[in-house]
Amino acid sequence: MIRFLSVLTLLAIPAVAMAEEKQLFNGKDLTGWEGRKDLWSVEDGAITGRTVADKPIKNNTFLVWSGEVADFELTFQYRIVAGNSGMQYRSKVVSQNDETGPIVGGYQADFEAGKTYSGINYEERGRGILAARGERTKLTADPSDKNKMVKTVTAKTEKTTEELQAAIKNEEWNTYRIVAKGNTLQHYINGNLTSEVVDEHAEKSTAKGKLALQLHAGPAMVVQMKDVVLKTAD
Repeated sequence: MIRFLSVLTLLAIPAVAMAEEKQLFNGKDLTGWEGRKDLWSVEDGAITGRTVADKPIKNNTFLVWSGEVADFELTFQYRIVAGNSGMQYRSKVVSQNDETGPIVGGYQADFEAGKTYSGINYEERGRGILAARGERTKLTADPSDKNKMVKTVTAKTEKTTEELQAAIKNEEWNTYRIVAKGNTLQHYINGNLTSEVVDEHAEKSTAKGKLALQLHAGPAMVVQMKDVVLKTAD
């Protein structure tokens, strides 16, 4: 019984550590978020990013939240029609002007309308794919060049990449959860762990930064997000 209670106590630690809860979207307007006004709006109670075929965007652009995150848990509902998107976290705005809007680099919890990338950890404007869907990875520096990454797949997730994809609802609402604690980064979609990264690459890892929703360059697409809840230790 004592051992059982100890396990329960350990399982409760993340909930205690992430005690402060904040709604990041008021359901009415884009207060607290910044991006190109011609691309981002609120439709049917959801943040909506939309591109059209006759006015394609030339670069990935982002809707950036005004605050910063370090250790946190973020949960949101998303829906995507065509294209690719993702939630940036512990990221930074690398450039910004009226034509491009904010351009962001850093960790990304990827999701898409296709069947390959939803749930992966991708570093925008950085090291690329840090963990494919279904992977647990450890990142370290190359001994010959500390700016180069060595990626080691340490284990697989409980479900296969095919099973994880099958649990994602096409063009419907899905639940994404991102958990970042220290150098461990976990992505969940609809309750399933899709990827985990332990980033020990000191020269490239980041401990805090921005949240931002991506609108991808390319064919016309629509991405929507709602019920955006941030839990932190502060």
